[in-house]
Amino acid sequence: MDTNNRLISIFSNVEDPRKDINLRHNLIDIIVIGIISVICGAEGWEHMSLFARSKEQFLKQFLELPNGIPSKDTIRRTFCAIDSEQFEHSFIEWVNSISNKISGQIISFDGKTIKGAKSHGKKSPIHMVSAWASETNMVLGQVKTSEKSNEITAIPELIDLLDIAGDVVTIDAMGTQKEIADKIVENQANYILAAKNNQPKLMENIKDEFRFSKSIKTTKNEDIGHGRIETRQCSVITDFEFISQKDGWRNIKSIIRISSTREFKNSDKETEKATRYFISSLQQTPEYFQAAIRSHWGIENKLHWILDVAFSEDASRKRKGNAAQNYSVLLKIALNLVKNEKSKKLSVKSKRLQAAWDNEYLLKILNVKV
Repeated sequence: MDTNNRLISIFSNVEDPRKDINLRHNLIDIIVIGIISVICGAEGWEHMSLFARSKEQFLKQFLELPNGIPSKDTIRRTFCAIDSEQFEHSFIEWVNSISNKISGQIISFDGKTIKGAKSHGKKSPIHMVSAWASETNMVLGQVKTSEKSNEITAIPELIDLLDIAGDVVTIDAMGTQKEIADKIVENQANYILAAKNNQPKLMENIKDEFRFSKSIKTTKNEDIGHGRIETRQCSVITDFEFISQKDGWRNIKSIIRISSTREFKNSDKETEKATRYFISSLQQTPEYFQAAIRSHWGIENKLHWILDVAFSEDASRKRKGNAAQNYSVLLKIALNLVKNEKSKKLSVKSKRLQAAWDNEYLLKILNVKV
């Protein structure tokens, strides 16, 4: 394998948490086995060890494996013990090294609870906040919070870890906080933040702006398919009367209203109507905001949903030590690699199966030469 391979060179810097005596397996060998086996469908420590045994000769082309393949218990203990913050930082460094930064891209922040990590009926203690770049189809990074409400403190931490200069950050209402808006601007980025009743004064002022403003720009589009007609109207105001930066919303330049109507053909379902509001540091057209706000949901459809459906993240029962957090990083490394292999037009699940069967295709996904 190319000795300059970024995956191995960057994750080789992760500190080994194990005692020096009787170390039979290299830490980087265990990490790479974890990554490759997850790409190929492994869903637990035993799967990782079994997969590696079946691919031992293949793996020896680029791993030392001084004492063969580690056991499932060795793999489990290692991923429980690796410093999760350092592992996440290495993940972010690796993503930065392989991604082509697109200035002005939409970066969506959102949280996800790993439901399978709960114990004895208690609420899961593992909640991850991730950043997703829709244009490059990549997870840019993650940090762990103890529960959903702590997204408010986790989001600024993740923002500081990422290079978001020149980009546009989108966050749902949980993250619509003045301190978070400040943090985004300080990092030389723009924001589009959802507004709900967790900011009652802001919501009241936004609704008053749309009630009384005589300068509203609007666009409308319609989608027809899957037995329904969906109409979305985006309205934007940039000339405020009731809102100002004096209220603490730094660099606010636009407020946005999205009104959507969903009608069902050949069905008794009632028409669904919804109205959502947003604030932004951008001064853009309704067409731009319509597209940018829709792209935010890529983090649900292209990240969280795939992690659950294709990678069975919610079924994972890993909870000891740092296992859940570190395993979540493994899944996101695998997802980034699989989604960005473009030579075959296959689903994520099919690509993973193909990689498990075909060593040459696995090397394409890893983007390395042996």
